[in-house]
Amino acid sequence: MPVMQLTRKLRFSAAHRYHRPEWSEERNREVFGPCANPHGHGHDYLLEATVAGEVDPVTGFSVDLGALDRILHEEVTIPLDHQHLNHTVPEFAPGGRIPTTENILLLIWRRVAPRLAPARLVRLRLHENPDFYVDYTGD
Repeated sequence: MPVMQLTRKLRFSAAHRYHRPEWSEERNREVFGPCANPHGHGHDYLLEATVAGEVDPVTGFSVDLGALDRILHEEVTIPLDHQHLNHTVPEFAPGGRIPTTENILLLIWRRVAPRLAPARLVRLRLHENPDFYVDYTGD
Protein backbone atom coordinates (compact mmCIF):
# COMPACT_ATOMS: atom_id res chain seq x y z
CA MET A 1 0.00 0.00 0.00
CA PRO A 2 1.14 3.55 -0.65
CA VAL A 3 2.43 5.53 2.33
CA MET A 4 1.29 9.12 2.72
CA GLN A 5 2.38 11.91 5.02
CA LEU A 6 0.03 14.46 6.47
CA THR A 7 0.71 17.46 8.66
CA ARG A 8 -1.53 18.82 11.39
CA LYS A 9 -0.86 22.28 12.83
CA LEU A 10 -1.77 23.40 16.31
CA ARG A 11 -1.11 26.50 18.34
CA PHE A 12 -0.37 26.91 22.00
CA SER A 13 0.93 29.71 24.17
CA ALA A 14 3.44 29.18 26.94
CA ALA A 15 5.98 31.02 29.05
CA HIS A 16 9.42 29.85 30.05
CA ARG A 17 12.73 30.99 31.44
CA TYR A 18 16.22 30.01 30.36
CA HIS A 19 18.20 29.63 33.57
CA ARG A 20 20.86 27.40 35.09
CA PRO A 21 20.51 27.54 38.90
CA GLU A 22 24.16 26.62 39.39
CA TRP A 23 25.22 29.75 37.46
CA SER A 24 25.25 33.31 38.74
CA GLU A 25 22.62 35.74 37.47
CA GLU A 26 25.36 37.47 35.52
CA ARG A 27 26.40 34.23 33.77
CA ASN A 28 22.77 33.41 32.98
CA ARG A 29 22.27 36.87 31.46
CA GLU A 30 25.53 36.56 29.53
CA VAL A 31 24.52 33.22 27.96
CA PHE A 32 20.74 33.55 27.69
CA GLY A 33 20.27 37.33 27.43
CA PRO A 34 16.71 38.54 28.04
CA CYS A 35 15.48 34.92 28.02
CA ALA A 36 16.93 34.72 31.56
CA ASN A 37 14.40 37.26 32.83
CA PRO A 38 13.46 36.09 36.36
CA HIS A 39 9.76 36.23 35.53
CA GLY A 40 10.13 34.42 32.20
CA HIS A 41 8.79 35.38 28.81
CA GLY A 42 6.20 33.88 26.50
CA HIS A 43 5.58 32.72 22.96
CA ASP A 44 2.64 31.88 20.78
CA TYR A 45 3.94 28.59 19.39
CA LEU A 46 2.87 26.88 16.19
CA LEU A 47 3.49 23.13 16.13
CA GLU A 48 3.44 21.13 12.91
CA ALA A 49 3.20 17.37 13.39
CA THR A 50 3.87 15.31 10.26
CA VAL A 51 2.64 11.72 10.44
CA ALA A 52 3.01 8.88 7.91
CA GLY A 53 0.82 5.88 7.35
CA GLU A 54 -0.31 3.39 4.74
CA VAL A 55 -3.45 4.26 2.84
CA ASP A 56 -6.31 2.09 4.06
CA PRO A 57 -7.99 0.53 0.99
CA VAL A 58 -11.42 0.71 2.67
CA THR A 59 -11.42 4.24 4.13
CA GLY A 60 -8.83 5.88 1.87
CA PHE A 61 -7.20 7.45 4.93
CA SER A 62 -3.54 7.12 5.79
CA VAL A 63 -3.92 8.35 9.36
CA ASP A 64 -6.88 8.52 11.73
CA LEU A 65 -7.08 12.31 11.94
CA GLY A 66 -9.48 12.21 14.89
CA ALA A 67 -7.05 10.07 16.86
CA LEU A 68 -4.14 12.37 15.91
CA ASP A 69 -6.09 15.43 17.04
CA ARG A 70 -6.99 13.75 20.34
CA ILE A 71 -3.35 12.74 20.99
CA LEU A 72 -2.06 16.24 20.22
CA HIS A 73 -4.72 17.76 22.46
CA GLU A 74 -3.89 15.40 25.36
CA GLU A 75 -0.10 15.50 25.01
CA VAL A 76 0.50 19.08 23.87
CA THR A 77 -2.44 21.43 24.38
CA ILE A 78 -3.61 20.31 27.82
CA PRO A 79 -0.18 20.14 29.52
CA LEU A 80 1.52 23.08 27.73
CA ASP A 81 -1.03 25.69 26.64
CA HIS A 82 -1.11 28.80 28.84
CA GLN A 83 1.46 27.35 31.21
CA HIS A 84 4.81 28.49 32.55
CA LEU A 85 6.85 25.49 31.45
CA ASN A 86 9.46 25.80 34.20
CA HIS A 87 6.72 25.48 36.81
CA THR A 88 4.35 22.93 35.27
CA VAL A 89 6.56 20.51 33.32
CA PRO A 90 8.77 18.41 35.62
CA GLU A 91 11.48 18.02 32.96
CA PHE A 92 11.87 21.81 32.88
CA ALA A 93 11.91 22.41 36.65
CA PRO A 94 14.95 24.20 38.11
CA GLY A 95 18.03 22.06 37.57
CA GLY A 96 16.35 20.14 34.74
CA ARG A 97 16.40 20.75 31.02
CA ILE A 98 16.15 24.32 29.82
CA PRO A 99 12.84 24.74 27.93
CA THR A 100 14.40 25.73 24.62
CA THR A 101 12.50 25.10 21.42
CA GLU A 102 14.72 22.07 20.87
CA ASN A 103 13.98 20.59 24.29
CA ILE A 104 10.25 21.28 23.95
CA LEU A 105 10.30 19.31 20.69
CA LEU A 106 12.09 16.40 22.37
CA LEU A 107 9.45 16.37 25.09
CA ILE A 108 6.57 16.45 22.61
CA TRP A 109 8.13 13.71 20.47
CA ARG A 110 8.50 11.39 23.49
CA ARG A 111 4.85 12.00 24.42
CA VAL A 112 3.28 11.74 20.97
CA ALA A 113 5.28 9.21 18.93
CA PRO A 114 4.48 6.10 21.01
CA ARG A 115 0.73 6.77 20.83
CA LEU A 116 0.41 6.95 17.03
CA ALA A 117 0.68 3.29 15.96
CA PRO A 118 0.09 2.07 13.33
CA ALA A 119 1.00 5.51 11.95
CA ARG A 120 4.40 6.96 12.75
CA LEU A 121 5.64 10.42 13.59
CA VAL A 122 7.92 11.68 10.82
CA ARG A 123 8.67 15.27 11.83
CA LEU A 124 7.83 17.89 14.38
CA ARG A 125 8.37 21.55 13.53
CA LEU A 126 7.95 24.09 16.30
CA HIS A 127 7.70 27.77 15.39
CA GLU A 128 8.67 29.97 18.30
CA ASN A 129 7.77 33.06 16.27
CA PRO A 130 7.25 33.85 12.56
CA ASP A 131 11.01 34.07 11.94
CA PHE A 132 12.29 31.04 13.86
CA TYR A 133 11.48 27.35 14.01
CA VAL A 134 13.18 24.06 14.80
CA ASP A 135 12.62 20.69 13.11
CA TYR A 136 13.03 17.28 14.73
CA THR A 137 12.78 13.98 12.88
CA GLY A 138 13.52 11.59 15.73
CA ASP A 139 16.71 9.85 16.75
